[in-house]
Amino acid sequence: MKRNLLSEDQIDSQALQAMNSFHQDVVEEVKNAIKNHKIVVVGMGQNPVVKQAKKILDQKGLKYHSLSYGNYFSKWKVRLAIKLWSGWPTYPQVFIDGKLIGGASDLLKFLNK
Repeated sequence: MKRNLLSEDQIDSQALQAMNSFHQDVVEEVKNAIKNHKIVVVGMGQNPVVKQAKKILDQKGLKYHSLSYGNYFSKWKVRLAIKLWSGWPTYPQVFIDGKLIGGASDLLKFLNK
């Protein structure tokens, strides 16, 4: 299934340039982590669901790389850039073998297949 997105010909070139550069450094950091680690948890401070995902992985004895960007009161634009890139609307964002699994409940389903 293909995600419903505007095509590039529907976006002004200046807007497209702004979209492509929106916190691109952070997006690249996430991409590199996914490339270099089997399991990556992207999250934020103070989010209990991020802690739940990490607890699931800890209980299964699985090593993971964790990235955290701000909390409910900070770095929302950085987290937005990651959401726009991945298409996943919430945190955590769990990646295994380079593939987005989803959040904590999705991780649990994935591991219990």
